[in-house]
Amino acid sequence: SKKENKAEQTAPEQQEPVEQQAEVQTEPQAEQTQPQGEAQSESADPLLTELESLKDQVAQQEDKYLRLAAEYDNYRRTAKEKDSIWNDAKADAAVAFLPVYDNLERALKQETADEAFKKGVEMTMTQLKTVLEKLGITEIPALGETFDPNLHNAVMHVEDENFGENTVCDVFQAGFQLGDKVIRFAMVKVAN
Repeated sequence: SKKENKAEQTAPEQQEPVEQQAEVQTEPQAEQTQPQGEAQSESADPLLTELESLKDQVAQQEDKYLRLAAEYDNYRRTAKEKDSIWNDAKADAAVAFLPVYDNLERALKQETADEAFKKGVEMTMTQLKTVLEKLGITEIPALGETFDPNLHNAVMHVEDENFGENTVCDVFQAGFQLGDKVIRFAMVKVAN
């Protein structure tokens, strides 16, 4: 029994060094594998870091591009609005002067003995037409043209063999347009 105790006492002592040796042997392997893992993570870290920074740069550039595109769209819309406002202002100003045009036109149709007076009215009418043309406002051609409901306002219809069907045979009031926009329709008599 003493021998057994001694064997038991020696056995754990013998077992400890074997376990310690196993631990010693496994630790260097762990140390060897750990530096490889660290090396891999260190080599992957710069790549991942660079990838993340490039992704951030791409996101920033995309954001700049989208902001620039939105700003350009706003600029175009603002420019269109300015053009529209300018054209509307020109049309409104022309509408205010059209009664003057009509009165000058009526005055020119009246017979007068005073040539100086007639010449003055003609010069005034010429100057008014020039101002309207500078603003881009043109008279709508009507007399002898085919009736177009987009440009003409028919106030009378007449049966006349001298004119073709749907032809404007008389103009009561001149019509005007600014580009494609009609400011005032031409008031006309149409032959059927």
